[in-house]
Amino acid sequence: MTQYFLQAFIYLIAAVIAVPVAKRLGLGSVLGYLIAGVFIGPVLHLVGNETTTIQHFAEFGVVMMLFLVGLELEPKALWAMKGRLIGLGGMQVGFTALFICAITSALGQPLSVALVVGLIFALSSTAIVLQTFQEKGLQQTEGGKNAFSVLLFQDIAVIPMLAIIPLLALPELAAMAQESSAHDGDNISLVKGLPGWLYGLIIIGSVALVTVGGHYLSRPLFKFVASSGLREIFTATALMLIIGIAALMSLVGLSPALGAFLSGVVLANSEFRHELEANIEPFKGLLLGLFFITVGAGIDVKALTESPVLILSLTVLVMAVKALVLYIIARVFNLQDGNKWLFTLSLAQAGEFGFVLLSFSAQNNVLPNEIIATLSLVVALSMFLTPGLFILFDKVILPRLESQCNERQADTIDQPGSVIIAGIGRFGQIVNRLLIANDFKTVVLDIRSEQIDAMRKIGTHAYFGDASKPDMLHTAGIEQTSLMVVAINNRETAVEMVKYIKHAHPHVRVLARAFDRGHGYRLRQAGADFTVSETYHSALELGAEALRSLGRHHLQVARQKAAYNRIEAKQSDTLYKAWKDDASGERVDNNYLKLFAQLESLIQQALNEDADDKLARPQSSGGPASDKTKGSSDRAP
Repeated sequence: MTQYFLQAFIYLIAAVIAVPVAKRLGLGSVLGYLIAGVFIGPVLHLVGNETTTIQHFAEFGVVMMLFLVGLELEPKALWAMKGRLIGLGGMQVGFTALFICAITSALGQPLSVALVVGLIFALSSTAIVLQTFQEKGLQQTEGGKNAFSVLLFQDIAVIPMLAIIPLLALPELAAMAQESSAHDGDNISLVKGLPGWLYGLIIIGSVALVTVGGHYLSRPLFKFVASSGLREIFTATALMLIIGIAALMSLVGLSPALGAFLSGVVLANSEFRHELEANIEPFKGLLLGLFFITVGAGIDVKALTESPVLILSLTVLVMAVKALVLYIIARVFNLQDGNKWLFTLSLAQAGEFGFVLLSFSAQNNVLPNEIIATLSLVVALSMFLTPGLFILFDKVILPRLESQCNERQADTIDQPGSVIIAGIGRFGQIVNRLLIANDFKTVVLDIRSEQIDAMRKIGTHAYFGDASKPDMLHTAGIEQTSLMVVAINNRETAVEMVKYIKHAHPHVRVLARAFDRGHGYRLRQAGADFTVSETYHSALELGAEALRSLGRHHLQVARQKAAYNRIEAKQSDTLYKAWKDDASGERVDNNYLKLFAQLESLIQQALNEDADDKLARPQSSGGPASDKTKGSSDRAP
């Protein structure tokens, strides 16, 4: 028992130290886990042969992750992505397996071995890619969505791979394994030795059981458990469901991850979806972290030192072939700029299911042990290098794409206007529509070429150009302009732009979008004539709607909104002066904090007084008079 405690402590302390350091250095948590594994394994030798056993246990984190991914996808959404799923995923798996098979065959391996190697390296790491996408907020990008489609197809493709691999057994390996296989009782299978037609029926029945049973049986079960009011029993039920599905899939020779994904999709519309996510998420995170540590700890340094050139060359070759295939597919499907490179680099590694297929190949006498040892090291190293590819994307490729975008020749402005708008994002678009609707001519500038092209497609007249450059402002007609709206997404550039305009063109009135109160103060200090926080009015309106939804009369809500606005505007100058007078870099000294607390107190007092005043007045009887004033709920009475 003491030994287990010590091993658990070693794994935990490695994660606690390495992951925060890696995150702080911008390397991401996945690379932190991998580095932790390398240190406690090959470097310090604090863990030993138990790493492989722990890795098999930790692979359950991948199963949980795909269950959670399935919960986020409704069946309609899954059907809607069928084009990308089959097109992108099918082309990636097919062409990657074909190319690697050809290369392996050219290196002198039998065709059956070459085909299995191609199938193994056609898969990518679902765990690393989705975890990194989540941390970096890349799930909703075009590149991220397409990468997810490929990963999903790969997980589905594991099913036919597991069916094909036993058919490729080498006769000499099968003969050598005859005697030892009689003593192998570790793996339990319900389909071993069955004819192909019966095996197919069992697979169809298992998938149907997970799908239909998950839809009709899980809800009554969760309702029954939830009625007990015991959170831990609900957690146990969720774990029981996932473990049971994984066990069923394993018994019939299918991917446990695929079964978990299907059950997640089935439960995506369930009223228990959010509770399931909350209960499973901590287990998923810990097990995935443990899995990454075991990958790092399991690197065979001895084999690497004996044939470093061979191992590294094979790793680079595999990743280069996969990247080439992915890049071609990205071009075929017209992925643009950063999305194309994100799609290419994020999937260029081998995956955790590669270990599963290697183990399955060994059990079915398809690959010799020496080849399995080499391939396992290639899979592990490619996974270890994946965070570096994301760093390459973030630090090298994206900045270069942005610089190339900035090198695009600015558009010729042939229609000068009375207002210049810098930035045509969601904020600038609304301002521009209001001005155009009132017959004011605008000159809209933005440095994002894709945004300019998108605006032109919907009929919005916009120009590519950097509004922070004096010559661009001159071309836009700043000398004849009376109003400038600054709605760009870069805080520092916005401040510098306002400062330059008020210095060089003091006749221009500058209205600026602020990200928050502090940014608004900096814009005001730079000379902006009017600033507004991008969330202030939307939050105030949503709060007002919340009050109306809870039964407050719309006239009372309108008065409270007016009171909030009045006090905020009245105290704004006082707070700004306190912020401006503070000499510290943070500009939040005790005097400012005291004044801010006073502002909160004044707002609360005004709202309470209005509520008390409302109670003292006769209540509105509704009817036509009430209906008549309902449309003016945004104005003070």
